[in-house]
Amino acid sequence: MSDADVRRAAVAGSFYPRDPDALRRLVLECLGPEQEPPRRAPAAIVPHAGLVYSGRCAGTVLRRLTLPPTVVVLAPNHTGLLGAPGGASVWGRGAFATPLGRSPVAATFAAALIERCALVAHDPEAHRAEHAVEVELPFLQVLAPATAIVPIVLAWDDWPRCRTLAEALSEVIRGWPDDVLVLASSDMTHYESAASAARKDRLALSAVERLDGEALLEVCRRERVTMCGRAAAAVALETARRLGATHAAVVDYRHSGMVTGDDARVVAYAGVVTG
Repeated sequence: MSDADVRRAAVAGSFYPRDPDALRRLVLECLGPEQEPPRRAPAAIVPHAGLVYSGRCAGTVLRRLTLPPTVVVLAPNHTGLLGAPGGASVWGRGAFATPLGRSPVAATFAAALIERCALVAHDPEAHRAEHAVEVELPFLQVLAPATAIVPIVLAWDDWPRCRTLAEALSEVIRGWPDDVLVLASSDMTHYESAASAARKDRLALSAVERLDGEALLEVCRRERVTMCGRAAAAVALETARRLGATHAAVVDYRHSGMVTGDDARVVAYAGVVTG
């Protein structure tokens, strides 16, 4: 594997500990004890803030899931760096590194998706400084170290392109020989009071529970819900629906004020599992 194909950790030491032992301890704390046998799910939604704030929400979701050999991680493009003309930037080969090791990229799956969907292209630059995929990887590395990832960041949030990508993803997954999980990385409302965030997020999560990606995008626009990964979530929900899911359950909801003690200006997080 070429060094150029290894995406180095960009937010170690800020979003999570740089020290491997400290990171592993934090991930295990966030995961908590197993409450029930993990199960298969076609898609899920987890947050991507600093692990001290959102890690327990992500851990609540991932502890419930049987992690398959391939996980497609869909995330927003926070940085604006973009080289893929269609706006869906995949790191198509190599690996992503964290202090816990390397998560291999499922290159064959990525190539199949690029072939199937004109929106998707290998675009390493879009990933260089992006945190929304990276912060999920320590959980996968602790729970299922052999799992390969398909990291994709999205630079748009309109329904037609979400639907097109979901159609392509579901077709590739349906023909794949092994199970695949679609994991959307998104926080919920940003920088409002906890009460305001809860009100807005209830509206967005109602659409999520119905597996209605189009309605989710519309609610976010109409109610000004600052859910950064709304496109990623919409794609994941529509993919799950096309693969036979009938509902989604919100298994955790919290906000940063629960850590800081300040409810006046929070970022909120939701954990969702489809089935």
